[in-house]
Amino acid sequence: MTTLTTPMRADSPAPAVRPRLRGLAAERVFVRRSLILSLRDGETLSMSIMLPVALMLLFTFVFGGAIAGEGSYVDYVVPGIILLCAGFGAASTATYVSRDMSTGIIDRIRTMPLRPGAVLTGHVIASLIRNLLSTAVVFGVALLLGFRPTAGPVQWLGAAIVISAYILVITYLYAAIGLAAGSPEAAAGYGFILMFVPYLSSAFVPVETMPSWLQWFAENQPITPIIETIRGLLMGTPLGAQPAWALGWCVAILIASVLWGAWLFRRTRR
Repeated sequence: MTTLTTPMRADSPAPAVRPRLRGLAAERVFVRRSLILSLRDGETLSMSIMLPVALMLLFTFVFGGAIAGEGSYVDYVVPGIILLCAGFGAASTATYVSRDMSTGIIDRIRTMPLRPGAVLTGHVIASLIRNLLSTAVVFGVALLLGFRPTAGPVQWLGAAIVISAYILVITYLYAAIGLAAGSPEAAAGYGFILMFVPYLSSAFVPVETMPSWLQWFAENQPITPIIETIRGLLMGTPLGAQPAWALGWCVAILIASVLWGAWLFRRTRR
């Protein structure tokens, strides 16, 4: 049986090739996708807000009387709760990224005229938006509990910049953990380990009250200068060199997370 073929004319138009999205169009697509996934996963979003609020209530009403008998403990603990809230919210990024890697969605995206690395950017920006909203809720609850910051407009702006920088850094770190994990369950487990780091800082008690063998770690880990910077900006406590250390830690962790994530993404791609 002979198959008839129609020869292509020399002047016939070539098959249309879909152009690659330019600028930040790909990032906008994946930010929107990640936000939609967050809205559909309402349990994770609500828990990232409810858990820090529950911890703030626990520390304020259960432990606050023993730590600060005059009832001012809420002013001390709020900066640590804010970073804990950011950690809870960013931990879901590791699960989302690992789920994308394990379900094959990345391979399908690579067949499209998109930058595959835009997937990670979408997860990170969406997590930043989620965490800023949950941080605002935590601030509102803290004000109802008696939190009374003494900051002016400039100090509030500085605190917002430090909090946003920390959320961005921790989210990129969790995104890299999601790439390294073998499954979404493993990514959630690895992320849970990082949530213990704020407890070993000045988030909930002064470093001076800790055992001597723990004080060195608490004073020299990344979370302590970030908390002390936020506390100093909001409550007027002495800052000293804490802002410089906080900025240095944020930049170092961000660079390491981005490089690690890019290496993991290329290795997985191969």
